[in-house]
Amino acid sequence: MVKNLHILLVLIGLGAIFYALTSDFESSDALSPVAEQYATQGPDEVGAANLVTAVVVTYRGLDTLGEVTILFLSAAIVAFFLKVTNGNGGKRIFRPVSEILQTAAKVLTPAIFLLGIYVFINGHLTPGGGFQGGAIVASGLVLMLLARPDMKISHTVIHVVESISGFAFVFIGILGIFYAGGFLDNSLISLGTFGTLLSAGAIPMIYIFVGLKVGAELSNIVGHLQESQNEA
Repeated sequence: MVKNLHILLVLIGLGAIFYALTSDFESSDALSPVAEQYATQGPDEVGAANLVTAVVVTYRGLDTLGEVTILFLSAAIVAFFLKVTNGNGGKRIFRPVSEILQTAAKVLTPAIFLLGIYVFINGHLTPGGGFQGGAIVASGLVLMLLARPDMKISHTVIHVVESISGFAFVFIGILGIFYAGGFLDNSLISLGTFGTLLSAGAIPMIYIFVGLKVGAELSNIVGHLQESQNEA
């Protein structure tokens, strides 16, 4: 009875919060001054058909650097707390996996990796980008681990990919300071023809390295979770 009363009070509280948030909401028919500038000047300034990408990679590139740093720190903290020592001993017993899941993983995993790569390569043209593509790549690794719980993940390879992509991302950003208009300024490279794969200057390169870094960091987290959990 008391438990149900608590649930009822929580639901009433959530209802009151949502009502307060939505009762005074009025949609706007006009863009803010900043959004207006992005929408009108963005295609000419950065040459990206996907303006969301232009905002994330160039107009607020420092924010993106901060987000990637936070993700890196999160992966490092997870690795620290979930590290497996030799002192644990004992042979791990893994749960049985159905043949259907194993077969599906063999078929779908390459397609998932390919989709992730496609998403971050075309981030300047279509919805998506480095963060989304990297997450898709990591989801392919999750499927592989579900199908093969005993699979060993090479953290060395992950760390190499993560380090190279992170260094390249920052290096391109710094080059923008010296050879363009500022940090992560994509005009470092010719903007090319609007709407084509080779367009938007350095944005495709930046998003490729962001995608690799995000994919490596999320894969690192998944790998440590897989090594530390008890499958039995």
